[in-house]
Amino acid sequence: MENYKVETELAGRKLSIETGKLALQANGSVTVRYGDTVVFAAATMGKEPKTDIDFFPLTVAYEEKWYASGKISMSRFIKREGRPTDNAILTSRLIDRSIRPLFPNNLRNEVQVICSVLSSDGENDPAVAALLAASTALMMGGLPFDGPIAAASFGLKEDKLIINPSYQEEEEGLLSLTVSGSKDTIVMVEASAKEVPEEKILEAFAAAQEPIEKMVKLQEELLAKAKPKKLEFTVSEIGNETITMGDETFRVLKIKDEVENYITDTMLDEVVFAENKASYDQKIRDLYESVTDKFSQVEEFPKESLKAATDKLLKERLRKHILENEKRPDGRSLKEVRPISAETGLLPRTHGSAVFQRGETQALTITTLGSKSAGQTVDQMDKEYIRHYMHHYNFPPYSTGECWPLRSASRREIGHGYLAERALKAVIPKWEDFPYTIRVVTEIMGSSGSTSQAAVCGSTLSLMDAGVPIKSPVSGIAMGLIMDQESGNYKILTDIKELEDFCGDLDFKVAGTKQGVTALQMDMKVKGLSLEILKEALEQGKEGRAFILAEMLKALPEPKKELSEYAPRAINLQIKPDQIRDVIGSGGKVINGIIEETGVEIDIDDDGSVSIYAKDAKDGQKAKEMIEQITYEFTPGEIFEGKVTRIITSPNGGEVGAIVEKFPGKDGMVHISELAFRRIDKISEICKVGDTLKVKVIDVDPERGRVSLSHKATLEKPTRS
Repeated sequence: MENYKVETELAGRKLSIETGKLALQANGSVTVRYGDTVVFAAATMGKEPKTDIDFFPLTVAYEEKWYASGKISMSRFIKREGRPTDNAILTSRLIDRSIRPLFPNNLRNEVQVICSVLSSDGENDPAVAALLAASTALMMGGLPFDGPIAAASFGLKEDKLIINPSYQEEEEGLLSLTVSGSKDTIVMVEASAKEVPEEKILEAFAAAQEPIEKMVKLQEELLAKAKPKKLEFTVSEIGNETITMGDETFRVLKIKDEVENYITDTMLDEVVFAENKASYDQKIRDLYESVTDKFSQVEEFPKESLKAATDKLLKERLRKHILENEKRPDGRSLKEVRPISAETGLLPRTHGSAVFQRGETQALTITTLGSKSAGQTVDQMDKEYIRHYMHHYNFPPYSTGECWPLRSASRREIGHGYLAERALKAVIPKWEDFPYTIRVVTEIMGSSGSTSQAAVCGSTLSLMDAGVPIKSPVSGIAMGLIMDQESGNYKILTDIKELEDFCGDLDFKVAGTKQGVTALQMDMKVKGLSLEILKEALEQGKEGRAFILAEMLKALPEPKKELSEYAPRAINLQIKPDQIRDVIGSGGKVINGIIEETGVEIDIDDDGSVSIYAKDAKDGQKAKEMIEQITYEFTPGEIFEGKVTRIITSPNGGEVGAIVEKFPGKDGMVHISELAFRRIDKISEICKVGDTLKVKVIDVDPERGRVSLSHKATLEKPTRS
């Protein structure tokens, strides 16, 4: 294959796409370079459709390679890349959510997109380059992909939007936003923000159009040069939206027509308007069984096709009710939120707990406070950092009344966990104000739509119950959309439930405070939306968030003033860096002795910051005093009462002075002339070993390690008679 390359400039950096050099057996393969970050992508489609599934089998993998940033894993035993990092999983999901809506719904051929970071400059996030590479690889491979698309990321600093910000600009800014789309529509949104107003978010949406269009045109330029051939494929008969010709088309349509003639509107409405999820599950099973029994003798009507046709009719019925009558399955108005309840302090021994329920969706969230050393070290391909605030989300099978094997966290669970984490990150107190590692875990107890935003609401209440002084409470909501593509008629739905998500065209999750947005995530099932529709969804979502927040605060209006009695007590102090060795001691003898005596945890940073964590405040205070004594330094003019530990004598036997100790190992000498205003021959005239003596520091010689004290300086000078 001939080699082709196109390039342009984006945000002051060179951007290029090249094909025809690597992985020539893949259907499509490209290399994208942005700055010194290089991402390779290969797209491949299976030769034959799978006939035993009722979904599009798309797999997206984003791989981080240690060599890309010139690193070798620090693990002693494992050097090969293994399980993808959380960041890799999140990026894979971002690419998947951007490209999935642009494939035919009823395509059953396996499609696999693999993006590998080959070089990382530590400045440019490879995620944007990876999505560009994925889109181009799909187009170059001739797959049935309605692209090209591209993505732009934005930061916000001093009210100025920054296109494709560096890691540092992103960290210092108020916004981290990624928008993907075509020349004129938006397909996917992912964002974390520090209470950014909706108006600024919309401004970023609009600003994304220019760089996205530039990258789309770059792909079109490459396609015009390479002229790739379209792959041939057929659509499985399980699908309902057919794009095939001949007998297969007739067969699929015939199944749908026959099922439609059998199922009445009344039968569909019984499912659509079921009173709760359990009732819906039973009614839909009954409907599937009824249709299967009706056509069981027709060999040309396989069970999977009958189920798909039934789902199609159910979807059409619900959409008709909403578009024509604004009638939702549970009778709510378009802007109405489901009933809400909340409770805090459920669990006696955890540091904070809350249960949040919206409709049949229920989230139990638990907060745990720990020491600085409990933070998670994240060692990624291109950066390393420590997480002191983390949120983990669990979606057990009982939450939907089902059974499936319990395994490690799924991609969805990791994604929802990070979404809820981003939603609260902006309001978590700074380490200096609240020196704790914070772990929040959400257990989904019931699922009927928008569990990730229930996790956001539960997190707020659980953190406040734990006494974490969050800046502002955060609430979250999922917005939906039902749209008729032909007429352009659409309805935006507040707080979508499960069936509305399944039958709808949009899942737009928005979290934030009264001041602004803290997190966004948008999944789309149509091939892009206009800015006007997204603006309306954001505004309607703001109203819904405000209502939810008001209901949440009825359970707990503000963070508790006191921590749980079972939470560790944190005490901070600062010592000089050169005193760290004194506190640790030879082989850790000193610090281990403090820990053993008091039962505390102690963390010491290289800059001399010391954090003490104790279950009992008295133990923490004792450990603090022990460290203060070890690191104590005398200052001239200081007055204290100390213990006389010994008498210093000269070689000829005369007494020179007394050693007075303030703390173990911290003492000074009172010269005999400084014991009294009168001349004395024996120190015993004033004090003896074991006595307590009040003294004043008159000189400190750090080089010689000498401290000179005076007792008479603490006395009132006698007057002459």
